[in-house]
Amino acid sequence: MSEITLVKRSDLQLSDEQRATLRLALFEMIDGLAESDQKSWRRFWNWITRAGVGEMFSIETWTARHGGFHRRHMKIEVAVFKCQERIRSFEQFRTWLKIGAGFVDWMAGPRGGVVPVPRSISYRKCDEDTMRQFHDDAIAFLRSEHATRYLWPHLDAEGGERMIEAIFAEFDE
Repeated sequence: MSEITLVKRSDLQLSDEQRATLRLALFEMIDGLAESDQKSWRRFWNWITRAGVGEMFSIETWTARHGGFHRRHMKIEVAVFKCQERIRSFEQFRTWLKIGAGFVDWMAGPRGGVVPVPRSISYRKCDEDTMRQFHDDAIAFLRSEHATRYLWPHLDAEGGERMIEAIFAEFDE
């Protein structure tokens, strides 16, 4: 999910021809899916055009998730979890993976320090772009010497690398 902050920079006066072109782009080329979405879309643009110079707007965008990509990522997580030797709970493994991949929000801890709080990868809270970035970061983390030594403590660095690459090879990763 991306948040975009906008500011109205001027009260630009448009010619009738410019207004017609803008209207065509905003309401013909792009429009809400359902009638309620169309009404919301028009209200949003009316709000922007009526606002004064310097007023700010914030919008959130969300790209629908691709189910196939999500399932593939989950299969990779499960495959790594099943092959590793350190973490007993899948939920704990996923928490460790999110922290290692940097997929966290940093918050004040109970004693004043800063602690990582893993973010959600639910469909509603993690859109396609965010999920793909998490996937790339998770794969990079799992390839790190730190991760492979932790997951397979009996292996040296080369053995850990061979282990994770063997798992990833099953998924053409």
